Amino acid sequence: MPKATEAQRIALGLAHALAAANDEREHAREHLVRALGRDWYWLDAILRRVRRHFGAYGGPILSARHDELAGFLARRAGLLNALESAVEKPRLVGYFSFQARMGAAPVNLTGAAMPVLPTSGDLADWLGLDIEELEWFAGTRVRDGRRLPEALNHYRYRWIAKRRGGTRLLEIPKHRLAAMQRRILDDILYFVPPHEAAHGFRPRHSALTHAAEHVGAAALLRMDLRDFFLNVPARRVHALFRALGFPDAVARLLTGLTCHITPKFVLREAATAGGSGLAGTAAPWRSLSHFFAPHLPQGAPTSPALANLCAFHLDLRLSALAGDAGARYTRYADDLAFSGPRELARGIESFKKTVSVIAAAEGFAINPRKTRLMLQSQRQQLTGVVVNARINPRRGDYDDLKAVLHNCARHGPAGQNREGVANFRAHLAGRVAHMNQLNPARGARLAASFAAIAWPD
Repeated sequence: MPKATEAQRIALGLAHALAAANDEREHAREHLVRALGRDWYWLDAILRRVRRHFGAYGGPILSARHDELAGFLARRAGLLNALESAVEKPRLVGYFSFQARMGAAPVNLTGAAMPVLPTSGDLADWLGLDIEELEWFAGTRVRDGRRLPEALNHYRYRWIAKRRGGTRLLEIPKHRLAAMQRRILDDILYFVPPHEAAHGFRPRHSALTHAAEHVGAAALLRMDLRDFFLNVPARRVHALFRALGFPDAVARLLTGLTCHITPKFVLREAATAGGSGLAGTAAPWRSLSHFFAPHLPQGAPTSPALANLCAFHLDLRLSALAGDAGARYTRYADDLAFSGPRELARGIESFKKTVSVIAAAEGFAINPRKTRLMLQSQRQQLTGVVVNARINPRRGDYDDLKAVLHNCARHGPAGQNREGVANFRAHLAGRVAHMNQLNPARGARLAASFAAIAWPD
């Protein structure tokens, strides 16, 4: 065996070459050839492995993970076998700089460009702030548990009950911070596509497209990620902004604008908030540690897109796992779905364990209480949609809506708005439209019932 330091030295040079390349395969290969001074037969195999493991051939993703990439390359059989050979051995003859920096701005399909923000001052100008205001919005922290005056806190907090027990904390940014987050979402995050398996929080995708991928499967496995947003720490968000090419100081401020530490007084008051709170959860202190660290706040407009992008490597690995099992994988927010042949059910315990191990390695955790295997002889459903033979609404959901529309037409809509929905007419119209997407025949019948309602002026 050659000395490990030689393999590591060459692997580091190759990692720099890939990180300095764009994400086109031929460009990445050209960099490897230039780094080694010749074309080696094992370069194609290395590129395939890099693409499968990291999701890219080159560019910002590999630039942000160059140390991990170098370690990965140092273990490739092609490189190690070539170094063991008695004939000509690979050696580095070319070197590349890999430091991420703001270069040519990416352009989306509308022709708009991602902003080039090389300094903190440029970020402040882009958001219409001065530096002091930017630091204030990005650096607000409550560490000693004191209640700050409402005007000094950029978030509002609301505990809501989950449908199946426990509570969820909504951390809702106030107007000015929310406007900044929406701009970050529209002008930066929407430029970056999540993994193709992700169907939540992205244009032209929905719970319906997520469910439609699994219609007619012999076996369907549904799993759930526990505390999805809370399990995305600020360091991962910072790494994402760095991978997009923003300098460290700018990435730090963008992270501060999109992440949050929950004040202690919010957690102390949880037990009395609305008659429920952390006291009603099965293991409250397990979740509290995430609140005490900077995390993605559930309620911020940027959190869904950031969670999707930070779960890219999770989606990549689970897609590969599903492919090896002859199955299909998609994710809608924290809902994971795997579908495939009957053989998937036979080895399901090993498969579930592997999913849990991969999720843990990527910083997430599976909620075992929400794991369910559904065979075609049972009702298979995902995100409220039945997928046995075709996408279809649940019978109970259809019957409930049908009864509400009938009562609205017969007795008037005011008495049927038992939950106090602000715009009850629009709410019902949305439910009818959703049913029409799932089953046009039933949707047409519901639309006729909706049209028979006499709405007050």
